[in-house]
Order: sequence, then structure tokens, then C-alpha cells
Amino acid sequence: MAVVEVSSEQLLKAVVQLPQPELEQFLAQVLTLRPRHAERRLSQAESELLLKINQGIPADLQRRYNELIGKRQNRSLTPQEYEELLQLTDQVELLDAKRVEYLLELAQIRNKPLTLLMEELGIHPPEYA
Repeated sequence: MAVVEVSSEQLLKAVVQLPQPELEQFLAQVLTLRPRHAERRLSQAESELLLKINQGIPADLQRRYNELIGKRQNRSLTPQEYEELLQLTDQVELLDAKRVEYLLELAQIRNKPLTLLMEELGIHPPEYA
């Protein structure tokens, strides 16, 4: 397929001459291109924050935490497991607090309320057992 170079001025002159139905179809096609060109590039800081936010709780920690929560709900938690659960709860809460710090920082960079940013990112507050 040959490539034809046309200036934006020449293109505009050609578009002005289009019949109304073709003009509307052309405009609709042009508008579909707009989001591709308008995609926002993330700054280095935003990229780093998003990586930290999406890191989450390590799988082994989450697995053991969930296991101990289940035992607590079943009332089969030993005293040693209870102590372990307290320690894991502290770790999980620290990680959650750090994540909120990163979210707040990103919200400030984007000049948005935290709740709106979380909604846009599909992040819901953690549910504690």
C-alpha cells in the first residue's frame, strides 16, 4: 500500500468538501483515534508508586494469616498460634498502612481525592476478620 503525504491543511480542505453523511462518518472515525493519542504517560514517580501499591501482601504471609484466621473462627487456635496470628496481624496492618501511604502520595500527584483514586484503580479497603 502506497503512503500518500497530505498536510493537515490539505486534509481539512478535503474534509470541508465531504457531504454531511460522509463528514459525520469521518468525524466518528477520527474521534475513535483520539483516546490512543490522548493516552497519558505515567511519570517515573507514578510508575514506582503503582508498582508498590500493586505489590500486595506476600503469598506465604497471606496464606498463613488466612489459615490462622480460619482456625480462630473455628475456635481451634492454640496459644502459640494465637501469638503468631497477633504478629502476622501486625505485619499485615503495617503493609496495609504503607500501601495507603503510597495511595495518598499518588492521589496528591494526580490531584485527586483518595477515594476516587482507589475507585479508579479498583482498590477496596481491606476487610479485617
